[in-house]
Amino acid sequence: MHLASSARYDEMSYRRTGKSGLMLPPVSLGLWHNFGSTGCYETMREMCFTAFDSGITHFDLANNYGPEPGSAEKNFGRILNEELKAYRDEIIVSTKAGYEMWDGPYGDHGSRKYLMASLDQSLARLGLDYVDIFYHHRMDMETPLEETMTALYDIVRSGKAIYVGLSNYNGERMLEASAILKELHVPFVINQNRYSIYDRTIEKNGLKEACRKDGKGIICFSPLAQGLLTDRYLNGIPEDSRMRTDGRFLNENALSPERLASIRALNELALSRGQTLAQMALSWVLKDDVITSVLIGASKPSQILENLKCVNQTVFTQEECRLIDDNSL
Repeated sequence: MHLASSARYDEMSYRRTGKSGLMLPPVSLGLWHNFGSTGCYETMREMCFTAFDSGITHFDLANNYGPEPGSAEKNFGRILNEELKAYRDEIIVSTKAGYEMWDGPYGDHGSRKYLMASLDQSLARLGLDYVDIFYHHRMDMETPLEETMTALYDIVRSGKAIYVGLSNYNGERMLEASAILKELHVPFVINQNRYSIYDRTIEKNGLKEACRKDGKGIICFSPLAQGLLTDRYLNGIPEDSRMRTDGRFLNENALSPERLASIRALNELALSRGQTLAQMALSWVLKDDVITSVLIGASKPSQILENLKCVNQTVFTQEECRLIDDNSL
């Protein structure tokens, strides 16, 4: 079922996470969609096996991933403990807390109470003593930054996390947090933010440049813009698409005539590079050395294998970059 340990890494070129010692695969598997209580467990197993056997050592979760919240951690924990336990030291498991997880004043935001309680719950669902990376999932301007960061310090000291990360922070707030964590000697190594051809927020809010200067890595989620940067919508909206069946994260208004024209132009460029649109979109994110890894979601193992081909073609000409920028809307 699994490859011999040494064979797994032959085709993967791992990237250093900022200036830290942690190496991550350029493509990591995100368990935001398709690993919850509504998913097929056997498909989840096969996706994890396919990813790991292909050199993807990093599996990314959060306390609220599902649906229902917590179910992705439960399902991955079962796979890890029943099937991959012997490989634990070859696997990076990350989880997060910061968005609403349970009712009441202690199940949301960035308080010390929430972060510590949430991580204990995550570890119980995962069946683990520790996670490799624990993130604060979003900025909380109402809680003192020192409180959130000292909670991360104590979490590492307790042995419940090896590294810490920040998610959805802007550049200014990240640097403020980093200064506190440096003083406390906390191994803060990575930022997780949305980034794609269609979403350049980290270029505009200072996060990308701040990470470059501060020696922190970036791992990007939603690199395919919830499926827009694939061949899924080239001919309109399929009836079985997420846009039709689940409008929480992508609704039909996102596919304007202008956006459809952009998708088609980008697809033509991808074909000229010998790539699918999805592969090119992933390659584009990985073209900069400040980006450590890109998170992919998948509904079947074959998608993982197709997306992995992006790592072989991350160089873009100036003209290609200009054409992408011109069609980024």
